This record gives sequence, structure tokens and C-alpha cells, in this order.
Amino acid sequence: MNGHTLHSIGELARRTGTTVKTVRFYSDCGLVPPTHRSPAGYRLYDDGAVARMDLVRTLRDLGLDLAAIRQVMDRERGLPEVAAAQAEALDVQIRVLRLRRAVLTAVARRGADPEETNLMHRLAKLSEAERQRLVGDFLDSAFGGVGTDSVFAGVMCSMTPHLPDDPDAEQIHAWVELAELAEDPEFRAHVRHLVEDLAAGHLRDAPPRPHDDVAAIVRDVVAPAVAAGIDPASPGADPIVADLTARAAHLLDRGDPAESRGRLLARLERVNDPRRERYFALLAVINGWPRPESLQPVLDWSVRALRARIRAETPPRTIRS
Repeated sequence: MNGHTLHSIGELARRTGTTVKTVRFYSDCGLVPPTHRSPAGYRLYDDGAVARMDLVRTLRDLGLDLAAIRQVMDRERGLPEVAAAQAEALDVQIRVLRLRRAVLTAVARRGADPEETNLMHRLAKLSEAERQRLVGDFLDSAFGGVGTDSVFAGVMCSMTPHLPDDPDAEQIHAWVELAELAEDPEFRAHVRHLVEDLAAGHLRDAPPRPHDDVAAIVRDVVAPAVAAGIDPASPGADPIVADLTARAAHLLDRGDPAESRGRLLARLERVNDPRRERYFALLAVINGWPRPESLQPVLDWSVRALRARIRAETPPRTIRS
């Protein structure tokens, strides 16, 4: 036998740390064929079979199927090419598993019922194109027909989520919750109202400016009062409320101070909806942006301050006997 050492199937199994059944299986598949047969017909393997068996087991442990392994062993495809294809397939599987894990975690955390579980699963597994359609439909419901696209392009961009190709669990959770909000008819109507407020307060066909954002005005004017602990219903808050009303006057219809305060109160109550702040918090997680500063303290203070002054200015109702 030309001086080559030949091994029985049992010896090959021992040398490769596997079982006779496994060696026979790969031998029957043609991946580790016997080199010779003994006079009695038993399979015999040379030293190269040890290396082939080790490679087959390694590739199987890495998840390659038998067809791909055969191509590598027969040199029909290079190992790097096959490995790259397998890595790409694993990336897909990992993304799917992360989505499933995120949905299951959210179901457990929120105590979701079957209907909500189905909705979360559907939203989590949307393709990139499907996500874009969902977001586009939401933004169109908010901005469609209000000014021109160029006017609100920056605002729309700042409200657009971009889930990365390889999101982490927190981003997936955030996407599912944001998508639920975006599909909620009540939230859509609320955002539409906010956009109409914004459109009413700036020049026609001109992009909104920083001082058109009533929330930003409130933050700048009221934050020092909140930090100082000034009671919004106290006389000490009067100059702050006057300054706030004056700075926001260009966003409101002209009228006497009392009417302006009433319109400003209605607008701030809409801005102060917790769903609005939640949307932008989720958006920051999805897009990898810094978490936005909460405006709830300054909005709460402003709403309370305006309500207190409107109540004080409203004459008591006369009860007729």
C-alpha cells in the first residue's frame, strides 16, 4: 500500500474524537470517502481523511450545510467565499432573533394581550421599505397640504426615524412603540393640530424659525422661574407670564392681553401632551441622538400660571334664582 498508514473506521473515529456512526455518515455522503477497502470489504482511510474529517466537523459546527461543505471539499468554491455567504446568512438570522427577543421582552414587560402581541410582532418585522411607507404615511397625515414641502422639510426630517441595519434591543423596543404611536389616529390628529399651529405662526412659504417654536420660547423664558421655585400662581410670576405672552405674541392672533393668554394657554396645553414628548424620546433612541431635554416642567408651570391668571380675570357667573 505504498507505505501509507491506513486506518479503520473505528480508529478514524477515535483520532477525530467522534463516533463510528458519524464517520460512516460523512463517508456515505462522499465528504470523507474511504481510501481503500480491506480484503473483507471494510473501509480504510489514509491520514488525509483525518484532516478532511476535522474540516467537515468544523464547517458543520459553523452552520454550513452539506451541499456547501461538498463544494468546499471538491474545490468548486473557495472557503472564504462560502464563509462570507454563511456569515451574511447568520447576520440575517441574528437580526430576526433580536426582533423576536425584543417583541417577547416587550410582551412580558407590558403584559400585552394577544392582539397587542400580534401588532408588536408585525411592526417589529417590517422591512426597511415597509417602515419607510409607515413613517411617510404618518408624516403626510401631519404635514400634507400645510404649506409647501420646502417650508417644513427640516421639521419633517427632525421627526423621521431611521432604524439602523443592526439595531440593538432598545432601538427595536423604541421602534415598535413609535410605530404604534404613528399608526394611532388620535395621535396623528394631535400632531396635525400642532403642525397647523406652527404653520399659522410663521411667514407664508418661509421655513419656521427658532422663535416660531412656542415650546422653545417657553423653555427660554420659564426655565429660570422653575429653577428658582417661583410659584406660577404667585404675583412673583406676573412679569414672567407677561414676558412669555409678549414673546409669543407673533404666533397668536392679535387681541387684548387676556385673549392672547387664552390662545397661548390652548396652544401650550396641546404642546404639553405627553405623547409628543414620548415620540421625540423614542426618536432619539432609534436614531442614536442625545436624549432630548424634557419640557414638561416648564410647560406644566406655564399652563398653571396662565390658568391662574385667566381664572382671576374671569368674572364670577351670576346664579339666577
